[in-house]
Amino acid sequence: MSTADQTVRVLLADDQHLVRTGFRVILEVEDDIEVVGEAADGERAVSMTRATSPDVVLMDVEMPGMDGLEATRQITADGPAAPAVLILTTFDRDDYLFAALRAGASGFLLKNGTPEELVEAIRVLARGDGLLAPEITRRVISTFARPGDPTGTAHRGPDADAALAELTPREREVLVLLAAGSSNAEIAATIHLGEATVKTHVSRVLAKLGLRDRVQAVVFAYENGVVRPGG
Repeated sequence: MSTADQTVRVLLADDQHLVRTGFRVILEVEDDIEVVGEAADGERAVSMTRATSPDVVLMDVEMPGMDGLEATRQITADGPAAPAVLILTTFDRDDYLFAALRAGASGFLLKNGTPEELVEAIRVLARGDGLLAPEITRRVISTFARPGDPTGTAHRGPDADAALAELTPREREVLVLLAAGSSNAEIAATIHLGEATVKTHVSRVLAKLGLRDRVQAVVFAYENGVVRPGG
């Protein structure tokens, strides 16, 4: 991933040419962002990702042929070495949201967001952090809270148990706060530590659990019963 003094390489994947053009116009005025390619469908997004090695892929979901969900799954199959995928989604499509989470997406923005939010989201993902809009974090938690909803059913396996056993009590506390959608600053205030120390704890949690970013930590925590909504 790019660091603060490097250019962030971005690939645009959307089936509408005008939308891609709009994104390009927004992004190319930024000195630290370079659009390295465009794709009009999921298959092209996958091949262009391999050809251009972007840091961040800006991914639409509904595209002809291979959709954005399958493209995300293929792009993120390389694990932490893969580029981050930023999904643009609508608030009322829980099916897309959770499928994309499980496919390995690192960030989500609502399509009614501002250009400034888009630019900042790309920078956040390029730094190696995940991003969920606050509205989407609440949506995730509320969906996991629904009684009888299979999306919210914990299914901890032996691998998850072994990974969780590696966490210290403090790291487990940090994981619980991550699952609530807390920022590093909010975690620091809650457990009375400096932000730098919290960042170290977050990095260790992700490494021990084999997760790419805090977005995947949210999914892991709920799917494996580490936290329960309302608990």
